[in-house]
Amino acid sequence: MTEKWLNDEELTAKIAALEENYKIVTENVAQAAIKSGRKPEEITLLAATKTVPVPVINRAIELGITCIGENKVQELCEKYDQLHLEHCDCHFIGHLQTNKVKQLIGKVSMIHSVDSVKLAKEISKISQQQHLVTDILVEINVGKEESKGGIYIEDTESFLGEISTLSGISVKGLMTIPPADENITKTIHYFENMSKKLVDIRSKKLDNISMNCLSMGMSADYAQAIEAGANIVRVGSALFGQRVYK
Repeated sequence: MTEKWLNDEELTAKIAALEENYKIVTENVAQAAIKSGRKPEEITLLAATKTVPVPVINRAIELGITCIGENKVQELCEKYDQLHLEHCDCHFIGHLQTNKVKQLIGKVSMIHSVDSVKLAKEISKISQQQHLVTDILVEINVGKEESKGGIYIEDTESFLGEISTLSGISVKGLMTIPPADENITKTIHYFENMSKKLVDIRSKKLDNISMNCLSMGMSADYAQAIEAGANIVRVGSALFGQRVYK
C-alpha cells in the first residue's frame, strides 16, 4: 500500500524533505566511502521506495538516484509504468515467492533476496523464457533469525554450488539484514563477517559466480555498512521520512 492518498500540500512537503535528506545522505555515503578507502561513486545508494508515492520517487531520480528498490511485487507492478526509469535501475529487495517471479522478470535488473534453490530455479526458468539474464544476490541470514529468510553464512559456498550452473541468472554477490535489535557494535561485527565471506568466496574464483556486490546497511546503519565493505546500501526513511500508512 502506497501513500497514494497524500494531498498536494503533503506531497509538496514530502518532496521538500526528500531534497534536504538527499543532500545529507549522499554526503554521509561519500564520507563513509572515503573512510573505507573507496571513491563515493563506487557505492550504489539504492532508494528503498516501499509505500513512497510515484511523484516523490521520480523527484528522487531527478536529484540523482540511479537505483530504486521495491519490497512488494504488487506495489512495484502498480507503480512501474509511471516511474522514470530511463536512467535508473529497479531492483527487488523484499521476500519473493516463486509464484510471483513471472511478474518481476523484465522489470527488475537485480533480485536481492534469493535464498532457496527452488526460487533460483524459477528465476532461471522465467528469465530464459524471456531470453534474459537476471542478476541475483544470495540472501544471508547473518543473525540466524527464525523470522527471516536467507541461508546461514556457513552454507554459502554449498548453496552457490547448487545454483551456479543455472542459465538465465547471474550471481553477483551477497545481501543481508542484521538483527534489528542489536547494538551498533554487534551490527558492525555482522557487517565485517559478511565482507570477509564475500572476499573469501571471490578468492576461490568459483565458476559462474561473481562476488562484486555486497548489499547491506539501511537508514540506521548505512555509513557503518559502507565502512565495513558494502557497495550497495538500501536507504528508505533517511531519504523519504517515516512511512505513513493511510
